[in-house]
Amino acid sequence: MIKKINEHLPGWLLRVPLAIVFIQQGLVKLPISIEDAQSFELPYIVWVFVILGELGAGLGLLIGGISALWKLLWPWVGNLITKFSGFTIGCIMTGVIWVGQPESFMDVILYDNFHVMLWVGGLYFAMKGNDR
Repeated sequence: MIKKINEHLPGWLLRVPLAIVFIQQGLVKLPISIEDAQSFELPYIVWVFVILGELGAGLGLLIGGISALWKLLWPWVGNLITKFSGFTIGCIMTGVIWVGQPESFMDVILYDNFHVMLWVGGLYFAMKGNDR
């Protein structure tokens, strides 16, 4: 039992906080309004996809991980859900960084470290999936 916990725990220590951040950020933006989209100078349809992407990516990370842990689906389905969720997180975070209109790459690295860390977390799951 301890061996099984030690095998899965490191992935969950990254998966759970990343999922919580994205689910929380998606829920904060509800109900969806055009005024919120205009405040970020985004088209309404992009705003809708951002909110649905945040909720879907957070839930997808949890569902993909649970399916791998409990072997609920075929292994490749849970892996695909996790990878797609990570890819979605990377896309959303790239957009967030671009909307901030940084002056240089170093401004992003030095002053936007929270978004960079979320982007790296998404990249990690997009590349690794549920593989150990």
